[in-house]
Amino acid sequence: MTSARTQRIRQAKSSLWEFFQGLGKTFMLPVALLAFCGIMLGIGSSLSSEAVTDNLTFLQGQGFHVVFTWMANTGQVAFTFLPVLFAMAIPLGLAREDKGVAAFSGFVGYVAMNLAVNFFLTTKGVDLEDKKEIAHYGIADVLGIQSIDTGLLGAVAVGIVVAWLHGRFRTQRMPDALAFFGGLRFVPIISALVLSAAGLLIPLVWPTFNGWIKDIGEAIGHAGVFGPFFFGMGEVLLRPVGLHHVLVAMFRFTDVGGSGAVCGEHVSGALNMFYAQINCDAAPNGDVTSATHFLSQGKMAAYLGGLPGAALAMYHCARRAMRPEIKALLVSGVVACVVGGITEPLEFLFLFIAPWLYLIHAVLVGLGFLTAAVLGVFIGNTDGNVIDWLVFGVLQGSTTKWYLVPVIAAVWFAAYYFLFRWAIRRFDLKTPGRDEPEEDAAEAETAPAEPVALVAGKYDPVAILEALGGPANIRTLDNCITRLRLTVDDAEQLDEARLKKLGAVGVVKLDANTAQVVIGPQVQQVKDAIDALLPAAD
Repeated sequence: MTSARTQRIRQAKSSLWEFFQGLGKTFMLPVALLAFCGIMLGIGSSLSSEAVTDNLTFLQGQGFHVVFTWMANTGQVAFTFLPVLFAMAIPLGLAREDKGVAAFSGFVGYVAMNLAVNFFLTTKGVDLEDKKEIAHYGIADVLGIQSIDTGLLGAVAVGIVVAWLHGRFRTQRMPDALAFFGGLRFVPIISALVLSAAGLLIPLVWPTFNGWIKDIGEAIGHAGVFGPFFFGMGEVLLRPVGLHHVLVAMFRFTDVGGSGAVCGEHVSGALNMFYAQINCDAAPNGDVTSATHFLSQGKMAAYLGGLPGAALAMYHCARRAMRPEIKALLVSGVVACVVGGITEPLEFLFLFIAPWLYLIHAVLVGLGFLTAAVLGVFIGNTDGNVIDWLVFGVLQGSTTKWYLVPVIAAVWFAAYYFLFRWAIRRFDLKTPGRDEPEEDAAEAETAPAEPVALVAGKYDPVAILEALGGPANIRTLDNCITRLRLTVDDAEQLDEARLKKLGAVGVVKLDANTAQVVIGPQVQQVKDAIDALLPAAD
């Protein structure tokens, strides 16, 4: 009895991990669009603003103005329709088959929910123009519907419900007289019905729930600069298990990250407030600057300075004979970090070797957020890379205090370099290039004599699949920005040492059936190549 109960608990934990892995992964599609639209909006709005054109008079030409205004307008796509994008992206990402139907049903469910909210409010006689009612219910225009603005939380809830309905009713059989409405056609139908019923409940519970969210946001706001400190540290600590996207999304798009008026419009979420401010001619108020403390300027100390310093320390601590071999690994990691804002290729070089060093890294990232907040750096956006620094810092003028970032980054570079160099040598950490020569020789003897088919010039999908335990061990396979996400029959079958020799940066075994393999920016190609080797589902 106890064994059966333990097994059920393990299965429940495995399912929960799989769900959260999948949910975090679904955020990447709209977030990638968001990052691109943010750059378009940042470049377009800054180069068309009077502050820039007065200094760069050649930009005052009509042609330049039209192009940059068009760029700013195009950048609004993701921000104007952000909730519905999440409502569609979540079922799209969580669905195993017929993803297009899942995404379509997400849109149907989101609209049905808001129409039901509007029906409740109008039937109850709520004055949709009254300021007190608007504040109490959180009334806003949602896709042209006077509804309650549930923001990202409502969209995520819709996406999860629709994903479950899609999995449950995708093959629904109907009586012959209603057979036309069966199967895939039934998914958007049941989604509309269920989410419409849920919409009738939202006005009853949302005011209380929204109050709780605001209380959390106010508590973090009252924490002052320590709010961003704990946020930055928490994001790093959640990254190894892939749950940092959930934390980040809460701060970027809900009241947890701050709320306030921007150009007369109430806006919630740190990132939403920042982008609204870009299109606002008025100077940012205290609500906007406080919210922006949770955005990319806090990362820049570690991303532009600290982790490159750690990479140089690992290079200098490697055996001289191995330095040419690890240079490409470290350089690609630094480029991904500085240019792309992707840190896993560097972080996973020391996470599993010295978890305590990773904890110190998390604290230093938190201190970077705190320092940027104390000094009043106002850059914003999402990635913390050099592009953010140029587009949202330098191009926006000296009021962003972009000139402080190189100074902060230089301090963090020195701190990381000397800390990592001391730790690696003091505790003989086996960072890249510090393996014993005998191990190198043994690997050379066992290396394949014939060339193998590579993906992106580096990865061998056949060998990787074998190191994952073979096709029979794979239940599900997916990927996020940098890692393969798997559920397997037995995680112990994963050959961690071989996966690393095949190019993986790290392997995370979350439980007996859930694992992640950190590949890097080429993970999508690796996943697709392995997918092609797996037997087709029945």
